[in-house]
Amino acid sequence: MPVPDPAPPQSSVPEAAARFGAQVLADAAARACDIRAATGGPPCPPETPEPPVPVTVPAQAAGPVTDLPALGAAVTAAPPAAPALPSLDVPAAAVPAPDTDLTRVLGGPTGLGTAGLRLVLPPEPPTPSPGEREAGRPIPGLYFHPVPEPDPARVEEVSRRIKSWAVDEVHLFPDDWEEQFDGFSVGRYMVVCHPDAPTVDHLMLATRLMVAENAVDDCYCEDHGGSPIGLGERLLLAHTALDPLYTTAEYQGPWAESLHSDAPRRAYRSAMEYFTQAASPSQTDRYRHDMARLHLGYLAEAAWAQEDRVPEVWEYLAMRQFNNFRPCPTITDTVGGYELPADLHAQAAMQKVIALAGNATTIVNDLYSYTKELDAPGRHLNLPVVIAEREGLSDRDAYLKSVEVHNDLMRDFETEAAALAAACPFPTVQRFLRGVAAWVDGNHHWHQTNTYRYSLPDFW
Repeated sequence: MPVPDPAPPQSSVPEAAARFGAQVLADAAARACDIRAATGGPPCPPETPEPPVPVTVPAQAAGPVTDLPALGAAVTAAPPAAPALPSLDVPAAAVPAPDTDLTRVLGGPTGLGTAGLRLVLPPEPPTPSPGEREAGRPIPGLYFHPVPEPDPARVEEVSRRIKSWAVDEVHLFPDDWEEQFDGFSVGRYMVVCHPDAPTVDHLMLATRLMVAENAVDDCYCEDHGGSPIGLGERLLLAHTALDPLYTTAEYQGPWAESLHSDAPRRAYRSAMEYFTQAASPSQTDRYRHDMARLHLGYLAEAAWAQEDRVPEVWEYLAMRQFNNFRPCPTITDTVGGYELPADLHAQAAMQKVIALAGNATTIVNDLYSYTKELDAPGRHLNLPVVIAEREGLSDRDAYLKSVEVHNDLMRDFETEAAALAAACPFPTVQRFLRGVAAWVDGNHHWHQTNTYRYSLPDFW
């Protein structure tokens, strides 16, 4: 058998950033020349190549400053901004992303064994007071970053709009589900996860998609009529609301009608229409890809349910890398009103950061929803349940080990994000990493404080 040719070399993140920055500058220069020619101005002078300008990591980053001459051209020009969405009713002031997020992802590695590389050790989370416990205490020993309460005006407006959309536009739920919809507090969830969204309209892009994803999960997979039997067909047909069918005229009509046949498909179709109006083609296709990953994870879990099988721990974690929150942080740039270029988003280093963020935030869900799932009918797989079954641990020890797994994932996320930020100090990359970190922190805050849905086991 002939030896296969080696795979073509993959571009690095710095090379991709430099390439994108050079393209921005070239486009700007070409537009300037066109304007001069059209207005009768003098011709553009011939280009004189300039030596690259050394670029350094921002001063707030801990650790040594790194020179990256290859990125000189890339960071001298800001990336083109996505067109701003018009505000509908209530103009919301832009809320800048907290500087602490950027400091964190640029602050150097935080994984196990790296404490000696940091100048200042991060403080341990304070022990919650009795009042804080009543309002929703954090899981003892869990590694997380506290965040400020979300802007109440924004929360109120997003909550009003999303309920109007759910009730009036897509007829998402019957009247007796209203309390559960309100208790989910999705407006609060999305506002705290996207602190840099410039307007409420931008926040609504994420909020509709979040609600639609949960409708599919609840109605197809979980406690509102879900079943593993026939799940593949239901998910495939629902996915065509995100990734449209192109077929002959005879069959196009029945497919289009099917998008209104149940609440999950109505929600997917409507939420995706709003999203595609605001997102670039690349951002839209990126989201479709991550939703396909999500649906694949649903199918793996359904297969285990049909077989009445508890997977190995590593198998469960593999499923959770697909059935997780990944579609949410991956659209942080669309919600922020800008775009991380496709070539940068697709880089292996960036994909690893996004995957780790999704994995860590999903284990947060496993931990906070543990008692809720124990009280539900049937057996619900979550990380503590799988570890207890497969490793022969008590419920308490399995839960505490799951906390350790989460903490390792969080530190791996921060270590990889810091390395990527240092390797590629390009403004759009920095902002995207900051947005993903904010999503991770906001997701924990929502789980911790949503006492309508979650309570902790008595393991401490």
